[in-house]
Amino acid sequence: MGAIPTTTLGDNLQIARIVTGLWQVSGGHGDIDPQKAVDHMASLHRSGLTSFDMADHYGPAEELTGQLIRRVGQESAVQASTKWCPEPAEMTPDVVRAAIDRARTRLASNTIDLLQFHWWDYLDPRYIDAMLELAKLREEGLIANLGLTNFDTAHLRILLSLGVPIVSNQVHYSLLDTRAGGEMTDLCSAHGIKLLCYGTVAGGFFSDQWLDKPEPTEDELADNWSRMKYLRFIRSAGGWEVFQNLLRAVHSVALRHGVSTANVAVRWVLEQPSVAAVLVGTRLGLSDHTDDNERLFSFDLDADDLRVIEDARSQLQPIPGDCGDEYRRPPYLTAAGDLSDHQTRRWRPVLCERNPAEPVDRVGYGSGTSWESIASYSRASRRGDAITVSGTTSTYGSLLVGAGDPKAQADFCLDKIEAAIEALGGRLTDVVRTRIYVPEIARDWEPIARVHGRRLAQINPANTLVGAQLVGEGYLVEIEADAVIVGA
Repeated sequence: MGAIPTTTLGDNLQIARIVTGLWQVSGGHGDIDPQKAVDHMASLHRSGLTSFDMADHYGPAEELTGQLIRRVGQESAVQASTKWCPEPAEMTPDVVRAAIDRARTRLASNTIDLLQFHWWDYLDPRYIDAMLELAKLREEGLIANLGLTNFDTAHLRILLSLGVPIVSNQVHYSLLDTRAGGEMTDLCSAHGIKLLCYGTVAGGFFSDQWLDKPEPTEDELADNWSRMKYLRFIRSAGGWEVFQNLLRAVHSVALRHGVSTANVAVRWVLEQPSVAAVLVGTRLGLSDHTDDNERLFSFDLDADDLRVIEDARSQLQPIPGDCGDEYRRPPYLTAAGDLSDHQTRRWRPVLCERNPAEPVDRVGYGSGTSWESIASYSRASRRGDAITVSGTTSTYGSLLVGAGDPKAQADFCLDKIEAAIEALGGRLTDVVRTRIYVPEIARDWEPIARVHGRRLAQINPANTLVGAQLVGEGYLVEIEADAVIVGA
């Protein structure tokens, strides 16, 4: 057996390039015997697979890893990456600290090697509060490194603009789904952020077991959440026959190198820019793929291999959206096909208390910025089926979000606008006009316009973009919008 290569996250966290993912102990993959599970983890550790990935909601995953750390007897010998995926709530210092203390206790660790943060709804801006508090706990030494999981490019950019020290983003990346390439990779490369990639073998569909086989039904996969989930990815990418063509191509490359089809699928992801490591799920105590995983580093994909693979990939349909969108908007590419197996409640913007002086047929919404109270205006106002959103800057409380970054500011402005429209009973698709004000128009108009184009694609409202001075230091864009609710 050869040594498992390692890579470094942040300043000094050295992890194996194959990380053992523990999602499969969370249920839906068969019963797990805790003692056999820890024994299996110890065996993986001895083989050089010393890095483990888990989350607060992966059943007993954190406790099992804590038992492994106690058994090994040296905290640093096991690299434990966990996730915090809170429900919508106020992200106060006490709430954030309690979550981290709970994970530290379960992991039997003074310091969490890598804490990865997930947030369900970007229209709820309290992810900023959470990340700023997590950064403080990192300074205290309770967390060694901060990462994200399933964040899209726009909101990774927003957090970077606030100075949050992010070292990684865990995202779906596979031969079926290359959303993590392009802008996400470019942003990560520019900031020294690494990608940790899951879904590389599509729940086991990238294997000879499925070569030239008929498409399974969801009922046939009911006892395996992974395959239920990745069958949805296959269908979104063009369907079973297109996938079979890709599987044949990957299989042909595998035969040429004397390795498994899964090896080729995973190796392709490992060779993508900014990819630090891949997560390979293991059914602890039930199955062991250690020998097969070690073959990942016994071969290289050459130009001929890549051409064969890309010819087959060219027939795929792109997975829609950006990283993590499968958890935030249709089509929900999850095991259940919705968020019922992930989220118990969703955040909704709350209307402020009505001002008695307002006309009875008008409803106002405030986002809580200081300017609204100073100048006596609503963030948005609805009368009848019409919603008007005031000029909106990238302000959150007393924070300027996106300092020096017109893209980050434009995205945060549009988040606030969308939240205001939803609070008043509308949707972003109801927008009929936008107006954009840009102080440095020659420098910033294009990146701002491109954000507008991405966020309002297929809505195509009437739009005006003009050069104008803005009130307040550091603001690069202000946006207002009008919406009409169809059928109101």
